[in-house]
Amino acid sequence: MTGLLILAFLILFAMIVAVPLASRFGLGSVLGYLLAGMAIAPVLAALRVDVAGMQGFAEFGVVMMLFIVGLELEPKKLWAMRQRLIGVGGGQIVLSVAVLAAIALVVGQTWQVAVAIGMILAVSSTAIVVQTLTEKGLLRSEGGQASFAVLLMQDVAVIPMLALLPLLAVGGAVQGAEARHGGINLVADLPAWQAAIATLAAVAAVVLAGAYLVRPVFRFIAMANLREMFTAVGLGFVIGISLLMTFVGLSPALGAFLAGVVLANSEYRHELESDIAPFKGLLLGLFFITVGAGIDFAVVAERWREVLFWAAVVIAAKIAVLLMIARIAGIRRQMGWLFALSLAQAGEFAFVLIAFAVSNRVLTQDLADLLLLNVALTMFITPLLFILYDKVVARMYCRELERDADVIEEENPIIIAGRGRVGGIVDRMLDAAGHRSTVIDYDSEHIEQMKRFGVRAFFGDATRPDLLASAGIARAKLLIVALDEREQIDKLVRYATANFPNLHVIARAKDRDHVYHLWAMGCRDIVRETYDAALRMGRSAFEALGVDRQNAQAMTDAFEERDRTSMVEVADLYRLDVPSWENEPLLAKIKELRAEWDPKLREMMDDIVARGRQL
Repeated sequence: MTGLLILAFLILFAMIVAVPLASRFGLGSVLGYLLAGMAIAPVLAALRVDVAGMQGFAEFGVVMMLFIVGLELEPKKLWAMRQRLIGVGGGQIVLSVAVLAAIALVVGQTWQVAVAIGMILAVSSTAIVVQTLTEKGLLRSEGGQASFAVLLMQDVAVIPMLALLPLLAVGGAVQGAEARHGGINLVADLPAWQAAIATLAAVAAVVLAGAYLVRPVFRFIAMANLREMFTAVGLGFVIGISLLMTFVGLSPALGAFLAGVVLANSEYRHELESDIAPFKGLLLGLFFITVGAGIDFAVVAERWREVLFWAAVVIAAKIAVLLMIARIAGIRRQMGWLFALSLAQAGEFAFVLIAFAVSNRVLTQDLADLLLLNVALTMFITPLLFILYDKVVARMYCRELERDADVIEEENPIIIAGRGRVGGIVDRMLDAAGHRSTVIDYDSEHIEQMKRFGVRAFFGDATRPDLLASAGIARAKLLIVALDEREQIDKLVRYATANFPNLHVIARAKDRDHVYHLWAMGCRDIVRETYDAALRMGRSAFEALGVDRQNAQAMTDAFEERDRTSMVEVADLYRLDVPSWENEPLLAKIKELRAEWDPKLREMMDDIVARGRQL
């Protein structure tokens, strides 16, 4: 018991220290976990900890992650991805296996071993890629979605790979079928057609359980009103599915993903996700730590040429294949590089495939050790590839997009800076009323798209004085600042209010503090980007609570009047050189106004409701 507590404390302490430091320096949490594992590896060795056994347990974090991914992916969306799954995902697997197997043949391996190596190294790390893309907010980008499709297809492809590996056995009869994932395979000794029926029955059982069993079970558990029981049921559901998939020789991760997809439209989806997410995060972290701790530096030092060669081969070959597929699939520019760099590593399923290949006499233990090191090394390098994308590729692409600003050949009394979600609506409203505007935007792709709809806009940085001069700002009546970035908004407002006192400036504010900031710069017409939408939602809330439409609007107007009046009083105390939370006069004024206005506002609201009832 004491040894277990020491081990748990050691791992948690390594997480707490390494991961925040890695994230702070922009390295990402995955690299932090890997570094933590490397740091505690000598201690684990001294304690005689079975790192491989820990890794087998920690791989359950991958299962949970795929379950949560499935919860977020509705069946309709999965069907919509079918072309990308088969085309992009299938193409990556086939080409990567072919290229890597060809390289293995060139260095002297038999064709059976070469094919096995190709299959093992073709799969990428679902855990690392999805985790990192999510952290960086890139999972929903074009490159992120393409990467996700490939990872899903790879998880499916592991099943036929496990079926093919025994056929590549050399040096005698194949050993008795052992568990493909470290468990008991109940269909291993059955004829092929019976095994297929059993496998289909298991998949059908998962679908039916998700469709008809989960809801009644959760309703029953809800009667106990104990949150920990929801967590227990969620974990039991995922573990049970994984166990069932293992019994029929399928990937537990694939089964968990399928169950998540089935439950994607369930009313218990968010409950399941919130209950399982903490366990998923900790187990994934443990998995990455075991990968880092499993790197045998003695073997690396002895065979470093082979290790570096195969690591370079895997990454270079897969990047080349992925870039070619990205080009064929129309994934352009930096998204193509994101797609290629994110999937260049070998994945966690490689550990399963390697163990299965050794048990079936496809690979020797010596070659398996070398492959294990290379899988771990490529996974370790992956966060560095993401840094390469952030620091080099993305910036290079941005520089490529830079071009000279358009020559503005027209002069209108209205200038709109930015034609995104806000500026676009304003431009359409003004145009509908017959007011011509000069629109300036810095997104060249967006401008080109707008041209197809007959919308004219000029490319350029609207904060540049020379560009504003060519647009006729000195003679303009109105400047509408609808840029997305707060810094750009501040820069333009500061320049316009300081140099053109007769120009009416309407500025978009990101939040309440930004309103004060722009007011201090001299702007007197400021619109919070979410304010009107929030007022409309508040009015709808009043109506939903039984207030009629007219009185709900009156209550909303009363709140808006109080809010606008108090904001002006507070804005006069705002200072550009002092943060709001350190501005004592401003804080005191806010407290004073709340103490004065909140009771009055409540009284006004009650009066409106009372008058409505009388009517």
